[in-house]
Amino acid sequence: MTTATAGRDRVLWPLAAWFWALQFAVLNPILAVLLVTLYGASDAQTGLALAAYNLGGFLASLVIPAAADRRGDYLRPLLLCGASGVALIGALAVVPALPFAVVALVLLGGPPGVGSTLLFAQLRHSGASPERVVRTRAIVSFAWVVGPVLATAVTSAFSPAAALVLLAATAAVNLATALLLLRSRRRAGLERPAATGASPLAALARLRTGRPLLVVGAFTVLQATNVATVTIAGLYVARSLQAPIVWAGVALGAAALLEIPALLLVGRLVGRRSARALVVAGCVAGTLYYALVAVAPNPVVFVALQPLNAVFFAVVAGVGLTVFQDVFHAPGIASGLFTNTRRIGAVLASGLIAAAAVAPDTYRAVYASGAAATLAVLVGVLVLRLRRPARS
Repeated sequence: MTTATAGRDRVLWPLAAWFWALQFAVLNPILAVLLVTLYGASDAQTGLALAAYNLGGFLASLVIPAAADRRGDYLRPLLLCGASGVALIGALAVVPALPFAVVALVLLGGPPGVGSTLLFAQLRHSGASPERVVRTRAIVSFAWVVGPVLATAVTSAFSPAAALVLLAATAAVNLATALLLLRSRRRAGLERPAATGASPLAALARLRTGRPLLVVGAFTVLQATNVATVTIAGLYVARSLQAPIVWAGVALGAAALLEIPALLLVGRLVGRRSARALVVAGCVAGTLYYALVAVAPNPVVFVALQPLNAVFFAVVAGVGLTVFQDVFHAPGIASGLFTNTRRIGAVLASGLIAAAAVAPDTYRAVYASGAAATLAVLVGVLVLRLRRPARS
């Protein structure tokens, strides 16, 4: 690889990571608004449409990376995902009614959501260090800080239709970065990486064995605690702390901003410390955070505890991805499975919140349950020695 090519890649990879994450950081917060305002969807129709969209995304996140693994090529599928993203926004702009919009979301909405997964798979398959993978994950986190604010600002200042223009521009950049990455590989004279031969069935078969199943279970539980506590943060502030709900926004915003330097710190440590040690540290931070929030007396303490939350989630998001890529040796399947721990964790989070409703203070009970679940994972890590295997 020439110096010029390497220099372009140093700019191109962060740019691609940023815009692929930004596309969905903008779309997800306003998708329900688009369905209601552009197509007149009722609350029930909106729920069903989002469920269908998420199901399509779940299937795409397994099938597309698995196909990429079999071919040993992640950039051509990334190009197809970019084209699908452009087609999705075009379809949403022109379809006349809700049923057509739902069909577009199911058929065209899943592949673009796999873009970040393919980027991380390509990084790992091309020999990138765990530190570089985690640094790239920090860029994704920053996009998720900016995206929802940008989406709501554009929608409020202009209209939901203006948000479609923003999404179209982002999708076009994603298609362009996919083309540039593919062109860069060709210019560097690199051969297509060797196929791994992995398949979704092979990955699922591995889940019947001890360590892979424990890894998936542990990170799904950790994701569930985060989803549950973020979901009820506003109600916790308003009802448990008897404070203005704006404090929830302050706390979650602080956690999101602190997550970026925390991820960068994790990226520096991941090559110097074992994954087991980092997961232990993250679980300690998470257990302390949830337990202390469960007894916090006021919103100032809630905000002050957010550094613990940022460290916890930085470990889950950063170290978790590298652990999956080590345990499931097919990079695409590994990244797709890790992405889906968040989706499955969201389902578990709903059950956790429902179970906490029997407590005198539901929202403090959710945080207490999060502390107990994270402590259980911590004990499991210590007892079962969850760690990255040595590299050959």
